[in-house]
Amino acid sequence: MTNVCTQRFTAIVLAADRTPNDPVAIAAQVPCKALAPVGGRPMVLRVLDALVASGQIKTCILCGPPRAIVEREPLLQERLASSALSWLAPGATPSTSVAGALAAIPRGTPVLVTTADHALLQPEMVSHFCREAFASGSDVVAALASYPQIMSKYPGMRRTRTRFRDGDFCGCNLFAFLTPESHAAADFWRRVENERKRPVKMLGELGWTVVLRYLLGRLSLDDALQHISRKMGLRVGVVIMPFPEAAVDVDSAGDWDMVRDIASRAECRA
Repeated sequence: MTNVCTQRFTAIVLAADRTPNDPVAIAAQVPCKALAPVGGRPMVLRVLDALVASGQIKTCILCGPPRAIVEREPLLQERLASSALSWLAPGATPSTSVAGALAAIPRGTPVLVTTADHALLQPEMVSHFCREAFASGSDVVAALASYPQIMSKYPGMRRTRTRFRDGDFCGCNLFAFLTPESHAAADFWRRVENERKRPVKMLGELGWTVVLRYLLGRLSLDDALQHISRKMGLRVGVVIMPFPEAAVDVDSAGDWDMVRDIASRAECRA
């Protein structure tokens, strides 16, 4: 596989609201969640800055917000004037947005997918994930973070966790599509995306034997990856991120308040 030093990623940033009247957009009094400010800057611009500063990204595709919003936002218009960023109309769901964006990217180009509400994303997180994803030898890679590590640094934070025999993990909204075959993973994503907050139902896509082992505490992370790989006909891997903040996104007004506080404290220490 081509070394990460010589082949950079195309990044897809999902920036459309999942539902009308998004609670974060309402709380921030902005037209869509991606524009909610954290540290004085819209979340989506913080994400784009982190991607560019990582040195691992060649171009970015902003999937959403809708064109009518983009046309009214000078900061987005300014960014889109750069040849390194393009805009694509969002699909009905995140998975259809990813599928549409992948169709516009030459097969074989490594692709990183993240979300505009990943407001605490840092260049070192992106660099670490991209390097480790390439080193895994997988077709598709997802980032996870240790739930105990997140709770140790941020006690009381509400995060969805998946409990495996060898530990509890949270998703990090970072995904890598590394091979031409990996594009097929978007179809699997489409089937499970509505269950992303319900691990048991999500694992049900792999079969009820897997669910039973999960409920009994006998399913390890490696077991789950092997089942998913067989189901998809792909090599599926994970990168365990050493950054608790990598698992923090903004799904609610409470999350937005928390993320602004974390960002403010981090900037005070800098």
